[in-house]
Amino acid sequence: MIDIKLIRENRDLVKENIKKKFQDEKLPLVDEVYDLDEEVREAKLKGDNLRAEKNKLSGQIGLLMREGKKEEAEDIKKQIADMDAQIKILEISEEKKNALIKEKMMIIPNIIDASVPIGKDDSENVEVERFGDPVVPPYEIPYHADIIEALNGMDKTAAGRTSGEGFYYLLGDIARLHEAMISYARDYMIDRGFTYAIPPFMIHSDVVTGVMSFPEMEAMMYKIEGEDLYLIGTSEHSMIGRFKGQMIKKEELPIRMTSYSPCFRKEGGSHGLEERGLYRVHQFEKQEMIVLCEPEDSMKYYNDMWKYTVEVFRNMDIPVRQLECCSGDLADLKVKSCDIEAWSPRQQKYFEVGSCSNLGEAQARRLGIRVKSNEGNYYLHTLNNTVLASPRGLIALVENNYQEDGSVLIPKVLQPYMGGLKKIEPKK
Repeated sequence: MIDIKLIRENRDLVKENIKKKFQDEKLPLVDEVYDLDEEVREAKLKGDNLRAEKNKLSGQIGLLMREGKKEEAEDIKKQIADMDAQIKILEISEEKKNALIKEKMMIIPNIIDASVPIGKDDSENVEVERFGDPVVPPYEIPYHADIIEALNGMDKTAAGRTSGEGFYYLLGDIARLHEAMISYARDYMIDRGFTYAIPPFMIHSDVVTGVMSFPEMEAMMYKIEGEDLYLIGTSEHSMIGRFKGQMIKKEELPIRMTSYSPCFRKEGGSHGLEERGLYRVHQFEKQEMIVLCEPEDSMKYYNDMWKYTVEVFRNMDIPVRQLECCSGDLADLKVKSCDIEAWSPRQQKYFEVGSCSNLGEAQARRLGIRVKSNEGNYYLHTLNNTVLASPRGLIALVENNYQEDGSVLIPKVLQPYMGGLKKIEPKK
C-alpha cells in the first residue's frame, strides 16, 4: 500500500505507475481516492471547528448559571447538543470514507523501482546473468519423475488415494536427499549471520492481507473452514507477520532471518498441476530468508539476497541464471523482483526455482511495522527470497547430476547430510 501523500501531491506519478504495470482498469481509483480524501479532510476540519466552538460554549454555562441566567445557559446546552449530533454524523462519515479509501488503496499497486524493465507479462522478463555453464550430456535425460521412480524415491499413486492430485510421497534416499538440500540451505544462511526460525504454519486473515495482494491470496491460500486461519503459502507470510503492529528500535535493524516451513498452495488456474511430476504441486518445503531494514538499505540487501540463492545452487553443481521480472509480472506490493532459474538438461531450458523481492514499505504500512527513532517514527522496508524450495530444487539436482547408468551423483556439500553417501543408484 502506497502513502496517500503520493495521491495528494502527485497523482500523475501514481497513474503512470499503473500504466507501466498495464493495469489501466485501476486508473479511476486514483481520482476516487483523491476525492474521498478531500471529503474526509473537509469533514475533519468541520468537526474540529465544531469541537472548538463547543468547548468555548461549554465554558460559558457555569458562568451563566452562577449569574442566574438559567434560560441562556439552557439555550447554550441545546446548541451543544446540536453540535454533538453534527460531530457524530461527521465522525461516522469519516469512518466510512476512510474504510473505503483503505479498500481502494489496497488495490493500487506499489511504485516500482526505476530499474524495472517495462513489459506486459513474464514472457517479457529479462535475463541478466548466467552462473555456470548449461550442459547437455551425450545421453538422454529422462523425465524427472521417471528418474526418481527408478530410484524407488516417489509414490504419487498412493498419495492420490490419501490426498488427491498434487500430492506425493518421497521415499528412501530421495526423501533423504530432499531433506539434505533443505538442511544445507538452512546452515548456509545461518553461516551468513541469519537467525534461524520455524514459524507458525497458519496465520490470521489480517496477516494474509498485510503481506500479499488480494489476487495472490485468492489464487494461493487455503482457508481453514470455520476459523480465521489460512495455511501459509510461504514462511515469509508468518515471518513478516511476526512484527505486525510493532515499533522496532532503529538500532535493532537490520533484522535478518531464515526460516523453514512446509508450504501449501492451491495452484489453480491455467497452468494446472503436474499429473506425474513434482514441479507444480499443492505441498512443498522451503528454506526462506527475510530482511527488515532501513529504507535506504533495501536495494543493497536485495542484491545480497538473490546472490545467496545463486551460490547455494552453484554449490550443488546446478547452473542457474538471474531473470529480472518486468513491470507486468510484478505482484502489486513489489518494488522490484527477480527469479532464479535452474538449468534443465532434459528440456534444454531454464525453469524457476526461487524468487527474490523488495516490497519497499508496502507490507510494513499494511501491518503497521514502524521504526522508532529520535527523528520520528517511520515505516521500514521488507524483503524476502527463496533460499531453496523442494521438490523443484530436487528436480534440478537429479537432472543435472544424472548419470548414464541411471544413478544420481550427490554434490559434495550434501554428502555430510547423507551419511557420506556419494551416489544414489537404481534399485535392482
